[in-house]
Amino acid sequence: MNEGITIKMQKCYNNYSFYGGTKMEKWFGAAGICINDNAELLMVLQGKPEEVKTWSIPSGGLEQGESFAQCCIREIEEETGYLVEILEELNVKEGTYNDLGISFEVHYFLVTIIGGQRNIQDPDKLIYEIAWKTEEELEQLELTYPEDRSILIGHIQNCKNNHNSVKDSHDSAIY
Repeated sequence: MNEGITIKMQKCYNNYSFYGGTKMEKWFGAAGICINDNAELLMVLQGKPEEVKTWSIPSGGLEQGESFAQCCIREIEEETGYLVEILEELNVKEGTYNDLGISFEVHYFLVTIIGGQRNIQDPDKLIYEIAWKTEEELEQLELTYPEDRSILIGHIQNCKNNHNSVKDSHDSAIY
């Protein structure tokens, strides 16, 4: 996990849990999976200025009073400039970064773009590029969360298999 993500998590601690008898911070967040009509996944290149940048789907920490769906919508707009709507909640990833003393819970949503335009507006200044990535590119990218690779590729393949939408533009999203 890169240091930029650690900073995001440190800004968003929400709760405490216990692991092995020690108090552990719990981080809550949301992530959005958006695939355009060319079967490309919306991704962002992120990291601190001095570290190696890695690719991720738009994601971030839950703010006070916000639902996971609202968090996902806000994070996508901040990181990419796109306005999205939630199509469905896909899954919840839970785990622990023992070395950081952090457990996490991230809700993944399938989203579609309904407006906006490509524009980095990240208040954390951790986003450097916004791009649509193919399945082939995704297989080779250095990911912030490599454990997500197979899930993301699966959604692209599902999109290819079920592609019945009208093609509007490169930045239109079917899912």
